[in-house]
Amino acid sequence: MNTTEKALMHALFVHLHHNINKVIDFEAFQRLNRQVDKTWPGSLAIGPEKNDDAAVFQVPGMQGFVVAKMESHCSPCVPRPYDAAATGAGGAMRDVVAMGGRPVFLLDFIGTRPTDQKVIVGPCGFSGHCECGQCKVMTSQERVNLMVKGLSDMCAAMDVFVVGGGFSTSFSDIVPAVVVSVFGRLVTEKPLTKPAKNVGDKIIIIGVTGNDGNDTLYRAGIVNEMRPAVALFEEERIAMEAALAAFGTGRINACSDLGAAGIGAAVCESARYGTLGARVDLSKAPVSIKGITPQEILICETQARYLVQVAPDSVDEVMQAIRSTSCNAAVIGEVTSDDQEAFEYDGEVVAVIPNHPSDEMLESLKSDKGN
Repeated sequence: MNTTEKALMHALFVHLHHNINKVIDFEAFQRLNRQVDKTWPGSLAIGPEKNDDAAVFQVPGMQGFVVAKMESHCSPCVPRPYDAAATGAGGAMRDVVAMGGRPVFLLDFIGTRPTDQKVIVGPCGFSGHCECGQCKVMTSQERVNLMVKGLSDMCAAMDVFVVGGGFSTSFSDIVPAVVVSVFGRLVTEKPLTKPAKNVGDKIIIIGVTGNDGNDTLYRAGIVNEMRPAVALFEEERIAMEAALAAFGTGRINACSDLGAAGIGAAVCESARYGTLGARVDLSKAPVSIKGITPQEILICETQARYLVQVAPDSVDEVMQAIRSTSCNAAVIGEVTSDDQEAFEYDGEVVAVIPNHPSDEMLESLKSDKGN
């Protein structure tokens, strides 16, 4: 394994963000949901055991389906409370869109220290004292105001209601709590799902990739500076409308948003969950800055991006629909019959990720934490 492969595989197979089932008993939820289904038969279309981007369900007695997702961005609020709250909301909205929904309502919860206590906002916030000279000391109330504004600005950009939530000042930890739940209505004929469906399907990226949201690379020692994901407001709206336009063609076979570990995680999870493989040319992805490395294109968590998969003969129709609202889209790869995902840049192999790492490989990843 090269360093890039270790970083991505650690994110995919060890880090709990992508392995919630290791700490949450999904089988218990399944048993519960089967029991409740006797009262409301057929209401739950996609539940937690599917490990997809969001839940899809029908309110009994109402037409259509609801798409819902809960997201937290607690730790990022220490260095950048405004952007972290905004990207938490935007990420949950993208998850709703990725299932074929349009987000409509948001609930939020914020937990913090008592409002008159001082907090450090900036790169040194986790240590409790500033050594870089770039941090700001402010009251907990002032930090709350920044988080609320981030949430509100993202909702304004996406035309999403804030309908309620909760607030607590009983938190004593350095890290505040920022949790959002987003609800939307399904606008596609049936839910879109993450797993790859067909060998030969083309992989299209919607949106532009930058070098922010690089914590996976930072933990692996591939980059020297951690750059949290930057909130993108107009870009989120454009990407959402482009994705919805693509959905309108009825040609989308699989879809996912690009969250933690970026293109790498989205492609690998889609292929693995579909018991297929993929081949991706990272040099085809639209990028926002010059000098971005292949590793950054592969793994960075830049916001406002989606991946969709379509049959080869549907590419032109789908690309035309996307470009009716955004020119930032490209075909970057295809689904294969391999049991792995291969990522290249200008003909050079960047990473090859197996769907089923050996026990020895997994133990190695656990011991070095992806470094």
